[in-house]
Amino acid sequence: MTKYSPNEADAKNGSTYTAEFLRVKGLAERGVANAQHSLGFMYFNGQGVVQSYELAVVWYRQAAQAGLEHAQYNLGVMYQKGQGVQQSFEEAAAWYRKAAEQGYAAAQYNLGWLYAKGQGVQADTQQAMYWFSKAAEQGDAGAQNNLGMMYDTGKGVPQDFRQAIAWYRKAAEQGYARAQFNLGLRYDHGQGVPQDVGQAMSWYRKAADQGYAPAQFNLALRFDKGDGVAQDSQKAILWYRRAAEQDHASSQFNLGLIYDNGQGVPRDEQKALDWYRKAAGLGHAGAQNNLGLRYEHGQGVAQDYAQAQQWYLKAAEQGFPGAQYQLGNLYDAGHGVPQDQQEAVFWYRKAADQGHLRAQFDLGLRYETGGGVPRDEKKALHWYRRAAEQDYMAAQYALALLYDKDDGPQPDCVQANLWYAKAAEQGHVQAQFTLGLRFDNGLGTAQDYALAYHWYLKAAAQGHTRAQFNLGLMFMCGQGVQADSAQAWLWLALAERNGFSSASRYLKNVAASLDSSQLAQARERLELLPN
Repeated sequence: MTKYSPNEADAKNGSTYTAEFLRVKGLAERGVANAQHSLGFMYFNGQGVVQSYELAVVWYRQAAQAGLEHAQYNLGVMYQKGQGVQQSFEEAAAWYRKAAEQGYAAAQYNLGWLYAKGQGVQADTQQAMYWFSKAAEQGDAGAQNNLGMMYDTGKGVPQDFRQAIAWYRKAAEQGYARAQFNLGLRYDHGQGVPQDVGQAMSWYRKAADQGYAPAQFNLALRFDKGDGVAQDSQKAILWYRRAAEQDHASSQFNLGLIYDNGQGVPRDEQKALDWYRKAAGLGHAGAQNNLGLRYEHGQGVAQDYAQAQQWYLKAAEQGFPGAQYQLGNLYDAGHGVPQDQQEAVFWYRKAADQGHLRAQFDLGLRYETGGGVPRDEKKALHWYRRAAEQDYMAAQYALALLYDKDDGPQPDCVQANLWYAKAAEQGHVQAQFTLGLRFDNGLGTAQDYALAYHWYLKAAAQGHTRAQFNLGLMFMCGQGVQADSAQAWLWLALAERNGFSSASRYLKNVAASLDSSQLAQARERLELLPN
């Protein structure tokens, strides 16, 4: 708090003053409240005098104590921001209240905020609503927007999207950028209004043209993905850049991705790295993770596991599952950190609990094999299933194998076949072969040579030698297909060429059933086949 009088402080200032300043000062010293407020305003802005927040407070206080509501409001602002006085939300609330009770809309709005945040007063959504309503009814756009947000989220009032829309619109039509953005969001998601991408884009654009970064980001996203508008990489980059230059972290991150992938611009690792670094510095977890990846793999920077660990840790501590998984990998391998299986499992579990597929699969593998945790096939089954249910092919196959074990935690041939099939349909070659084998032998299912042939063929086409051999036998015996010695020879020969030695003795028998012309044709076909 300033300890000297206005005149003493003014004498210390040593400035030359304008005639207007001297006129106002004279009136202020004679106790004219409006002049005292004006003099505070002049000191606050350095208008006709050297700027001094301390002297602004002195003169605002005199006018405020005389009951002038706009001086009470300005004094509240200075206490709230700690300008010329020690910051005090309690003092700010007290002065705002004096002005608010006189109907001063800006003070009503600020008092509402203090109640909403619990600063200087006990947090009270009802009081916040009350003061926002008072200001909104006088046309204060910020208060109208905040009322909209309270109805939008159901804070202090029952959630009501229509009421939210009504208040957003009042503020938006006054040009209030945040309300224009919020109205755009409601049209975007069809909450309180019919979904309308055109209206959403229109309101986003109004806010974006005023420099409101979240609206610029949403416009960029639309153009980036071609979502509701024609895809346009250049417009996306334009709006991302405008928001990024205002330190909008997600825009910076997306610009990094654009330069990383060469989307609409020449691929540029250095620019990608620069944007990732900016976003990471603002706490963007995805950018921190991507910086970690670059340092881990030496992409655009010298490989540095310690740096990778630091960036992964920043993202992991924010709950970013990819970074938690990568951090687990570093501890597993001892890269940049002491090798520590327990710490690896800790981070894998963090990621797995959030649905990270590889982390869930790796945890399952650890519990199945006892890597860093006590061996526990029931827990392995749990984690494999979590990943398998998200269509992770390797986990589906691993889950099938566990169900297939007679001494496993839960033997179940039907479940085994179900998960083999899911993995096989995604192209897992061993699952395709195993499924063929089960239909071939009626394991956990009705014997069906046609389906056995179908899955053997899928696996054989991917180079599975045992499947190629079994196809040869099926053509040789006419199981699931019409017997065909030439086809039998071809598949058996392919299996032998790929290292399945048991095919040799069958080849001789099949070859004996072919004439020289047929055998020559089969050999020509074999030469054309990949391994």
